[in-house]
Amino acid sequence: MKRAILLILLLGILSACVLVPSTDKSQQSWWRNTVFYEIFVRSYCDSDGNGIGDFNGITSKLDYLQSLGITGIWLMPINPSPTYHGYDVLDYYSVNPQYGTMDDFKNMLAEAHKRGIRVIIDLVLNHTSSQHPFFVDANSSPQSPYRDWYVWVDSSPGNHWYSGISGYYYAYFGSDMPDLNYKNPDVTAEMDKVVRFWLKDVGIDGFRIDAVKYLIEEGPKLEDTQSTHAWLRKFHTMYKDENPQTYTVGEVYGAGAFGAKGYTGDQLDQVFNFEMAGGISGSALGGSNTGINSAITFALQDMPRGEYATFLSNHDQNRIMSTLSGNVGKAKVAASLLLTSPGTPFIYYGEEIGMEGEKPDENIRLPMQWSEEDNAGFTTGVPWQALAADYQQTNVADETTDPNSLLSYYRNLILIRNQHPALRTGSISSVTTTNRGVYGALRVSYKETILIIVNLTKNPINDYTLSLPAASLRDGTYQVETLLGSGMGTSLIISGGVINNSQPLAELSPFSTYILLITRK
Repeated sequence: MKRAILLILLLGILSACVLVPSTDKSQQSWWRNTVFYEIFVRSYCDSDGNGIGDFNGITSKLDYLQSLGITGIWLMPINPSPTYHGYDVLDYYSVNPQYGTMDDFKNMLAEAHKRGIRVIIDLVLNHTSSQHPFFVDANSSPQSPYRDWYVWVDSSPGNHWYSGISGYYYAYFGSDMPDLNYKNPDVTAEMDKVVRFWLKDVGIDGFRIDAVKYLIEEGPKLEDTQSTHAWLRKFHTMYKDENPQTYTVGEVYGAGAFGAKGYTGDQLDQVFNFEMAGGISGSALGGSNTGINSAITFALQDMPRGEYATFLSNHDQNRIMSTLSGNVGKAKVAASLLLTSPGTPFIYYGEEIGMEGEKPDENIRLPMQWSEEDNAGFTTGVPWQALAADYQQTNVADETTDPNSLLSYYRNLILIRNQHPALRTGSISSVTTTNRGVYGALRVSYKETILIIVNLTKNPINDYTLSLPAASLRDGTYQVETLLGSGMGTSLIISGGVINNSQPLAELSPFSTYILLITRK
């Protein structure tokens, strides 16, 4: 501890938050330094003209993802399925033939790895398809060897129970998705086998675990049970024994840092922080720092090391651009808050160009908009789902050549995050501002200190001051390098915990972000 304090003093930095030592596991975990990109394969890029996205289509776009700064991909379900979304699996050991062959998938995986991009896939543990051979056999007779692989009763207790050929089966998400029975050790053994297949035989880097809080029920308690946590601890041991570098991120719908904390450590590596997503979108939409400050306060309280995944929207929610009513300035603010905050960020495909979409689900999973050409460059055939009407105005090709576009903004932000460890794994302290339209934060690692200032509003702001957390920076003069934004001078004066030159910039432009690297002179 004394050595750590001495090192900090030598650097001229004393953080007000918990610092993560360089020898800490969280610093060594590759996912802490990754920016993920969520892809719905069906909608990303069609390589053969049949109107359905495929693995070869993703392979053709890996250079684009690399240029964006993406270092991790999450693929929504890729197993065979009777539905378009794939969350009801028919076979855990093969890929959806509409997306290509296993060789196509392995080629995509190899090409991603060549570019330093890791790949995780959706693992649907909670249930199978009602058309899965196991359930078809289980439903055929009470004497089926697979009968106890699912949950059955003789008479229906009520919600989530559905009539089979003989008896009633439990299915939390609907009759076509019967829940697996993890009280049966044979089911666990089978899923362990599935995980080993994808890690060892195929070579993926991890899993996004769908609906993880619903695995095992305890009487009337349907979610977040002690039995589920106990099962996940054994699951954690199994996949880490197979490959210690395996990454798992869980979907615990609605969880904030407190909920995520209950599933991490000895169960999953991370859980999506829905509270953080709500705080970011709330501040971007409303132009007030209340939402993001509250989310960060709770995150620091429950998970100060930032061991959670962050996002703006996903395949189950209205797209963030629609939430923000198509306002590009607000979308840039949301991107800034996401990519300068703690946690592992996930970007939903098309978010970086401002794709819009509101439920039903098909409308938030529309084909990617690559260009203003026919079918937005997604396919040469008839797309599985009609494209959004705005693809000629909102697309990758046009935004790539526009330095002021949302895509260019994302690219710059991700580059800055990738280049600066303080933005990835450093501590965070909220900076007090006298104007609610201004968000301020200090990110600190052993090597650098970064000050973030965001004007959350549509108006220029010149009536604000910033006060730093107690003892976060010693009094003195600091050299400033502007990583993002303009108009900042080359030095800051800190006195009594306040930026002594009143405010670091005379005026904050509307919807502007300033990322400042500060070092002691």
